[in-house]
Amino acid sequence: MRTGLIFLLAGLGACSVGREYQRPDVATPSAWRDTGTQEPAAWPSSDWWTGFNSPRLNELIAQANRANDDIGAAIARVEQADAQVRIAGAPLLPSVDAGATATRERQQISNLGPTTRWQFGPQVNASYEVDFWGKNRATSNAAKAAAAASRYDRATVELTVMSSVASTYFQVLSLRERLDVAQDNLATAQKILKGLQLEQQIGTVTALDVAQQDTTVATLSAAIPPLAQQLRQSINALAILVGEPPENVDVTSGVLGDLSQPRVTPGLPSELLARRPDVAEAEAQLVAANADITAARAALFPSIELTASGGFVSAALSTVLNPVNRVYALTAALTQPIFEGGALRGQVQLNEARYTELLADYHKVVISAFGNVEDQLTAVQQTTDQEQRQQDAVTKARRAYDFAQSQMRAGTVNILTVLNTEGALFTAQDALVQAKLSHMQAVVGLFNALGGGWQRA
Repeated sequence: MRTGLIFLLAGLGACSVGREYQRPDVATPSAWRDTGTQEPAAWPSSDWWTGFNSPRLNELIAQANRANDDIGAAIARVEQADAQVRIAGAPLLPSVDAGATATRERQQISNLGPTTRWQFGPQVNASYEVDFWGKNRATSNAAKAAAAASRYDRATVELTVMSSVASTYFQVLSLRERLDVAQDNLATAQKILKGLQLEQQIGTVTALDVAQQDTTVATLSAAIPPLAQQLRQSINALAILVGEPPENVDVTSGVLGDLSQPRVTPGLPSELLARRPDVAEAEAQLVAANADITAARAALFPSIELTASGGFVSAALSTVLNPVNRVYALTAALTQPIFEGGALRGQVQLNEARYTELLADYHKVVISAFGNVEDQLTAVQQTTDQEQRQQDAVTKARRAYDFAQSQMRAGTVNILTVLNTEGALFTAQDALVQAKLSHMQAVVGLFNALGGGWQRA
């Protein structure tokens, strides 16, 4: 029996009813279409946000790393997955338990009368399922792949949170700047209105001129409350991202123009797949699903279980460990499923369909990653151009406004010309702030699309 057992254990894991995992082949672009530069590759670093040179942004992201609830939940999911690995790996090892019994028994013996006796029996039991078809190994591998997927999910969550903090912070700066522009323009318009009212008293301007400027003042004033509301809402959103109550977070200084412009240039598209945690997560789920198929197929075949028990039985506690009282038992059992109502084969079909679904998801994640980078490269290029053109528009609008004021004082143009140039300047200044925001958010989006410095270990 011992010889047969040795051969049986030697074949442990030798048989496999599953298929070896192979990474799906997805077509990879040879180059990016919209890099717009011939500079060498400069992938993001793991602390990519420091490239904006904003101490306040660094503080906010550090706070988010410590206290963001989405990151905390992702960490908990990793711990759960690690526990599942330990649970799934347990059947690969023997289970051993120990126990002891003490029995007091009273019997009636003919001619002798009733007798009472004790029986003591300490015992150790061990059992082990021979993983001949690889079911337990496949289940353990599936759990390990799921644990890896949970780690990649955590990295994806962290990248998303960091990008959201940066993007929301820039939005707060832009709204503060837009609010300042609106208030400055309102102050200027009110100053002009007062001047016109004085001129009306001496008869150099008409009531219509004053009414038109009064309308401009009212329009500029009405634009301020919505901006103040958006600013407060953006700060509240930033507070949620950093895990703080809204009243504990505020942004009182800084403008978009003070931020640095970090350089980022993607390398070859084929390198992207090793730098995106969401791609790694999708593949890890595929690996787990492939192992689940192996486990489901192995369940169709016989299972072999070895059990052993040993101990002592004695009527006297003082002699219970005497070698002569030793007892043991060895058992080998083979179980073959015969009729399960289709449950086992249904499980195989379910796991195979799940793998097919995840295969489609993996393909979508990969091509979406390529498209995401292309979109953000285009966004960075176009917002850079937009910001430059809008800056030129502001310069020209300010010059036209200055000319109009000078000529109105000289009496060569009327107030309507000044009002037109004043409105054009306000609109251009507000649009410039929004163009700066779009550009900064496009840069953040590119960092995010390139994996934010993450790399597959």
